[in-house]
This record gives sequence, structure tokens and C-alpha cells, in this order.
Amino acid sequence: MPLAMNKEVFITCAVTGSGATQDRSPHVPRSPKEIAHSAIAAARAGAAVAHCHVRDPNTGAPSRDPALYRELTERVRDADVDVVLNLTAGMGGDLTFGPPSSPLPLTAGTDMIGADERVAHLADCLPEICTLDCGTMNFAEADYVMTNTPGMLRAMGAMMTEMGVKPEIEAFDTGHLWLAKSLVEEGVLDSPALVQLCMGIPWGAPDDLNTLMAMVNAVPRDWTWSAFSIGRNQMPYVAAAVLAGGNVRVGLEDNLWLGKGELATNEALVTRARGIIEGLGATLIGPAEVRARLGLVKRAPR
Repeated sequence: MPLAMNKEVFITCAVTGSGATQDRSPHVPRSPKEIAHSAIAAARAGAAVAHCHVRDPNTGAPSRDPALYRELTERVRDADVDVVLNLTAGMGGDLTFGPPSSPLPLTAGTDMIGADERVAHLADCLPEICTLDCGTMNFAEADYVMTNTPGMLRAMGAMMTEMGVKPEIEAFDTGHLWLAKSLVEEGVLDSPALVQLCMGIPWGAPDDLNTLMAMVNAVPRDWTWSAFSIGRNQMPYVAAAVLAGGNVRVGLEDNLWLGKGELATNEALVTRARGIIEGLGATLIGPAEVRARLGLVKRAPR
């Protein structure tokens, strides 16, 4: 098939994530102040969207404390640089089983909460975008399962739509896109939808180009999509996503390194991605253009 290169591209910076990276790099931000500072630095470098988790400021462990989200949101909104705010709604769907010989009871790391609680910080903070992990999957670790049942996704998606926060569908495999299209057909999610193709995360879609194009070809033509891969393939996927017609995501959530032996910052990763995008002959668009394209409204927290 011929290339359908995207000529007007936006960058999402995934600022900190919830993985166990806090002790692997001093640049992974922990406190709301540090996360906001890093998001704003990424925006100055060219990121139109900041995708944010929060962490315990003391330990760096992932958190879903609404007060931390509120502080982060207010700091980003008060900054002198504009950026579209994208908050995760992925926390609270974690199952960690015991060993294969004795899987029950569930063990440390399990964190299962209801739909209302999973989106409570969104209702309070009113970001333009939030994530909706559109499926359940084995997720790297031996006995951990990322759990998002169809019923849970219908409930969360309906609440996101009702509060006017646009879900960014996180698709880790082709079946997740199948379910996402069903949610749109049912009226749970509005159309056209927004999709992030998450490549190379064990044990979802591998990040080879054949699989990427299978994912791309499963996205409805009127939807907006981005794609990323993790680790050393983060920057190659900047080029791949643009050439396949999409937008891009970079950031410390997915990759800690700028080069061999050189730890990255979010700002540096965005700068490197911007160089690739513009080197391909595409134009970088900013937060105002993204809001216009996706029908987003910037609102103050309640």
C-alpha cells in the first residue's frame, strides 16, 4: 500500500508513567511539582499533549491519590505555556496472582476498585483527555494481569463521555480496537474517537511493522491516532507513525534513554522527536490546533 504520511503531527509526551523506573533515572519526576515542571518543559520543546500519571512524592511508587492529581492539574493550568492535559485512568485495575501452584488468594500489587473511583480524579480535574485501556492483558510480569472488562470499560467510558473528557483509547492489541469500535457503535464513546497504538509492551502487540500496519488498518479512517514503542524503538516509531499517517508519543514513561549511556529528559526526547518529524517534511502542530481538531475544551478544575 502507498504511504499516507501525516503532514501535520502532534507530539504527546508521556511524562512519568507508573512503572518501576523511579530509581533507574534521576530524571523521572515524582512529585506533582516535578511532574508539572517536566510536562511544561516538554511543551516548550514542542509537545502539544502531556500524558500524566502521579507518584508518591517520597517513594516514587505509582499513586492514584486525587489530591496529587489536583495539585498537578493546577500547576499545569497555571503555567505560562499551554499544553493539552491527558490524565491516566488506568490505575485500579490490577490483579496479581499467587504462584501457579496456588494462584489464590491474590497477592501484593492487587488494586481493584470500581468505575466511579477510577474516574473520580477526572471529574475533579476535568482534563481535556484521559486514557481508557481498552482491554485486559498479561502485562510483562509473571503473575500480573491488567484488568479492564467490557462492563468496566462501558461504565468508565460512559462517565468520561458524560463529563466531557475525551477518552484516548489505549490499544495494546488488535482485539482492543475491535472492542473500541463496538463502544463507539453502542454510543458509549463519541465518534470520531482518539486512539493510541501501544506497541512492543509484553504481552500485547509486538512492535514489528507488519503488526503496526495491521493495527493502523483497523483504525477507522475518520479517527485520530498516535503510535509509540518502548525502549530503543521509541525514536524509530516516531518516523514509523508519521509515515503511516499518525501522530507520535515519546517520554520517560516508555523510554529512559536518549542514546547509549545517555539518560534522557522528557524535554530532550520531545526535541529529538521534533527533529525527526520536521526532517521528514511534516509540520508540528500545537495545543490550540489539537483542541480544534479533536473538539476539546480547556477547563479549570472544579
